[in-house]
Amino acid sequence: MTLAKLRLAARATALLGALALGACRAQIQAPTDPGVCYHLGAIEAGKPRFNVVGKNVPDMEHCAAQLEAMRLRFLSLGGTQREIVGAYQGNFLFLGETGVFTAETYAGPRYPFLVRSGDQLVPVGSQ
Repeated sequence: MTLAKLRLAARATALLGALALGACRAQIQAPTDPGVCYHLGAIEAGKPRFNVVGKNVPDMEHCAAQLEAMRLRFLSLGGTQREIVGAYQGNFLFLGETGVFTAETYAGPRYPFLVRSGDQLVPVGSQ
């Protein structure tokens, strides 16, 4: 084997090793407790801290409404955090100025869930 081929093989091995380590890294999981709405308070040393916002919450829309009320309350008290993250039954909720997005994983693709219509959050397509 030539020196160039050895270097290429070494780089390929290093790249595959890095990819394998990235795949093994622990992913943040949303709590799956039925009917419990959570706010993701912080991620410290790779460990999430979820705070209970409400119990016996009937669905994800009501959880999003509770999280939005909390977000607006914090802003009215002088908070600067314009976006927050919550969780409901294994799904993440990302709330911000444009609406609410949902995802199955913290780092995964986000899909529109509720959008702003004036000062209200409404289901996508109902405007």
